[in-house]
Order: sequence, then C-alpha cells, then structure tokens
Amino acid sequence: MSSVLTDLCRYPIVQAPMAGGASCPQLAAAVSEAGGLGFLAAGYKTVDGMYQEVKQIRGLTSRPFGVNLFMPQPRTADSAAIEVYRQQLAGEVSWYETPLGDPDSGRDDGYEAKLAILRDDPVPVVSFTFGCPSRAVLESFAKAGTVTVVTVTTPEEAQIAQSAGADVLCVQGVEAGGHQGTYRDDFATDQSGIGLLTLIALVRETVELPLVATGGLMRGSQIAAALAAGADATQLGTAFLVCPESGAHPLHKRAMTNPLFVRTELTRAFTGRPARGLVNRFMREHGPYAPAAYPQVHYLTTGLRKAAAKTGDAQGMALWAGQGHRLARELPAAQLVEVLADELDAASVNYAQEESR
Repeated sequence: MSSVLTDLCRYPIVQAPMAGGASCPQLAAAVSEAGGLGFLAAGYKTVDGMYQEVKQIRGLTSRPFGVNLFMPQPRTADSAAIEVYRQQLAGEVSWYETPLGDPDSGRDDGYEAKLAILRDDPVPVVSFTFGCPSRAVLESFAKAGTVTVVTVTTPEEAQIAQSAGADVLCVQGVEAGGHQGTYRDDFATDQSGIGLLTLIALVRETVELPLVATGGLMRGSQIAAALAAGADATQLGTAFLVCPESGAHPLHKRAMTNPLFVRTELTRAFTGRPARGLVNRFMREHGPYAPAAYPQVHYLTTGLRKAAAKTGDAQGMALWAGQGHRLARELPAAQLVEVLADELDAASVNYAQEESR
C-alpha cells in the first residue's frame, strides 16, 4: 500500500460506505479495530445524524475511519418525466397504502453543512461520490489533516480528481453494488461501465495517485488480483453487508444468498440513477420507465421502499448488491477482515511462486 493508506489501516481492506443504514458505527468500528478501514455513509442523513454517528464511532474505536459524502447534483432532471413516473407508480401506492414522497425534499443532501462539520471537527478520511469537489474544498481538508478520497469510474474522471487535488482515488468497476459513482448521469452512459481490473489498469496509466479498487470483490484472492493489477487497496461493500454488525435490513441480508434472486442489474427504478441490485419485481416492472432524475426519484420512492421492508416484501425493496453477492459470508466483521487477510496472504504466496517459475 502507499504510505497514505498504510497510516490508516493494517490491511488493504476498506469497508464501503453503504448509504441507507448498512454502514453504521458498529460495523465501521469493528472493521477499523480489526485492521481494515471502516466507513460511515453520510448520504441521506441529516447533518446532526451524521454528527451523532461520528461521535458514536469515536466512542467505539480509536482507529482511523472515514465519512462519505454525496456531491450535490445539477438541476437537469425533466419535471415532466418525473410526473410520468409518479403516475407509473400509482399501483405501488395502492398496494403498500403509502403516498409517494416529495421529489424535491433533499436536493443537495446538506452538503455544505456537512462539509463545515467535518472541517470544524476533522475525521481521518472523507470520501466523495457522484462528482469531484472543488480544489478549495479538497485543500481545506488537507489543511485540517484529513485524507480525501474521490470516487471515479473512468480515466477521464480520474484526471479531473487528480487535478482538483484528491489524495486518493476510489476506482469503481461496473461490478459494484449500489450506485455507480459516475460524474455524468445520462442514459448514454448507462451501458458503458468498465470492469474493475481493466479500469484499474486504465486509471493507473492515467494518474499517479494511490488507488482503492472496488466492484464485486468478495474473496482475498480477488483482492490479490486487484492489487496485482495496480491498486494499492480494495473496498468491499456487499461482503460486509451481511455481517451481524451491519445495519442493513434482515430481508436485504438474507436476499444476498437467497436462490430466489439469481442475478443483479443496473437500474434507475428506485433512485433515478444507475445502481446495481438484485433483480426483483419492482425493478422488472419499473426499471424500463424510470427517468434520469436523481435524487428526485429516490425521495419519490422512499416511502414505498420503507413500506415494503415493514411488510416483509423483498420484492419492493432496493436490494443493492454487487455481482459477487452469492459469495457473501455471514461472519462478524472482525472475523471477515481476518479471513480476507488470510486469503490475501495465501493468494499472494501463490502469485509469487508462479512468478518465480
């Protein structure tokens, strides 16, 4: 690992910041305590909600941890398309007996206020998704002693982030569960995602920053492959989602290995932005009609998803999952970190033996 990352964690294992509840203080603290780097997800939380979680994790571990922020999105969504989709969801409203939400209720996710909190009371790492912060923002965190990580999905985005002054890049392959962190959200790019190993190589040829690779990684041997391809560390989300410390809904956890859910797809059905999840009824019925309108569609469907979870209906939930979801292991987070580290060591020995032949 680069020196920037070795100061943060013993193993090249980062727990992905999964917005929506999975990345709670208990999970992040357990990962950090075990030698990985735990992350809190500030997305969709209030400013005070984020602050309280930071306080909580500080009470659970003295090890470094990170906080992830969502970048504000441009006001480019077509209001007419959102209204058409609202009508498309009328049957869901009746089925779950729950009204649709206000699509304009959280446009910037409290971005500026969250920045202020994290600058006034610095945390070890802050990462950004759905775009690149300004140079001034990144410089302000550098002055506070905070390492900054910017998510990228193409070599072009990597160049933008390096030019802006990011310390580390999180290179996200198309295999990743949850939202794709693309900078441009339009239909033309929905099917143009790059596989992780290829993306690592492309980005490594483009920039000189440390790289954290993420996308479908579930085993130590895959971590070894990503490191061999040029990454300095790896980030895993789905692998940690099923841990007992995870705040994910029990239905979501069980779905990872439920034979009823055989594959994942990228969809706009739940949030208006491409995100990878297990294919279920809601995705099949509404994915083809969902507009490019994030975060408006997210807030429109929030109540429906909560109602589905409350009634035990996984077919109406956003079951975010990476392509490797069937490899999920229901282990305590600390044990999972140790298992992954052991698998990585074994795979690294095999690589070294093969190279020496």
